[in-house]
Amino acid sequence: MDIVVLNGSPKGDTSVTMQYINYIQKKFKQHKFKIINISQRINKIVKDKAFFEGIIQSIRSGDGVIWAFPLYVFTVHSNYQRFIELIFERNVEDAFKGKYTALVATSIHFYDHTAINYMNAICDDLDMHYVDYFSAHMYDLEKEAIRKNLLIFAKNFFDAIENEAATLKSYSPVKYSPIDYVSEIRHDKIDAFNKKAIIVTDSLKNSNLRNMINKFKQSFAQRIEVVNLQDVDIKGGCLGCIKCGYNYECVYSGKDEYTEFYNHQLKTADIIIFAGTIKHRHLSFIWKMFLDRAFFNTHTPSLSGKQFGFILSGALKQVPNLRQVLETYVQWQGSHLVGFVTDEYAANIELDNQLYDLACNLVKLSALGYRKPATFLAVGGMKIFRDEIWGELRFPFVADHKAFKALKVYDFPQKNYKARIMNFILILLCKVPFIRKKIYSNKIKLSMIESLEKIVENA
Repeated sequence: MDIVVLNGSPKGDTSVTMQYINYIQKKFKQHKFKIINISQRINKIVKDKAFFEGIIQSIRSGDGVIWAFPLYVFTVHSNYQRFIELIFERNVEDAFKGKYTALVATSIHFYDHTAINYMNAICDDLDMHYVDYFSAHMYDLEKEAIRKNLLIFAKNFFDAIENEAATLKSYSPVKYSPIDYVSEIRHDKIDAFNKKAIIVTDSLKNSNLRNMINKFKQSFAQRIEVVNLQDVDIKGGCLGCIKCGYNYECVYSGKDEYTEFYNHQLKTADIIIFAGTIKHRHLSFIWKMFLDRAFFNTHTPSLSGKQFGFILSGALKQVPNLRQVLETYVQWQGSHLVGFVTDEYAANIELDNQLYDLACNLVKLSALGYRKPATFLAVGGMKIFRDEIWGELRFPFVADHKAFKALKVYDFPQKNYKARIMNFILILLCKVPFIRKKIYSNKIKLSMIESLEKIVENA
């Protein structure tokens, strides 16, 4: 069989992901693999129509497609996303229709599920036969059990093609018919006092998005800065070179405006609003490039203590995966998500009120310095970073290691000596049946609230 592998790594053949593909290729020599370095060659793909058509022709004539990619900030690299956008923009979806497909992803398992969900949904939108995914840790290939499972995964994929196996769709098509939003209500102006607010957007061509941004801006007595990412000199996407790992210095430093914009405009704001249009189940590739390039801060939160809001044009209610990605982004940064406003409302007045309420709450909660506790979205994710940076990734991510020590991210349970001593004593006591019965039947429930009751009594 002829298998087309669409490589999502900007590092091309030298990527970790490709080693998994190479391993499959070596073990299944009866099949022909055509590896196309999508992310690495995106500029040529965009500019050279003949080159793009050659890729599409390979997909048309192939028996199966493997989307192989490393994770970049919750999903795929911005260049990979740009290729996906081109598929729809240039109306070549038919080349993918009915093709059997699978995913191979590599990461440290930080939100690999959202990347898989995104790509699964794209495959469903392209009406492909989605078989399965294989999501591996970067160095899982070193483990014999993982290699065995990788080969089972690959054989199952090849068998599905050969036997024309039935597959299921996991995602319904997005249906979106927004109102033509025009503001109808004038609200009282909000005084932002000394709080700096900034709106970041990727385009003002979408009339709904433009009108929503204008309405939001007009809610304030002060002038609110709007930055269009199209006007910021960003030379390209993240290269995955990890030069930033040592001291947060990006390889693009001094070559474009990105890090200066991020450090001097975004990080100095108290209130941040991201505004964009949902395209093919994510924000645009320009937004994705913005998120990817922020990795010059590596795994260290860089926007802590901000109040965040999102103004989006698109069917967010139908794309919960995107909502989770954005919620996680804010929580992991150590900031507070005030809310989302989209143009999914049925009337202009509803949207007017939502935008005004978002503005009011952003200012109020910024003044109070409020941040609700993080959920598993951030807590679980940060523990992955904690363990990885403490372990195998301490080098090259030296900057993270220093920051994690300073921020006390290394909160390993074994350092809690009081708990360790208590656990040792109680486990020992519970070996005696009558003591164990007494503790588990009477004492545990009361002991769980004892320290909290004291705080309540002293309030």
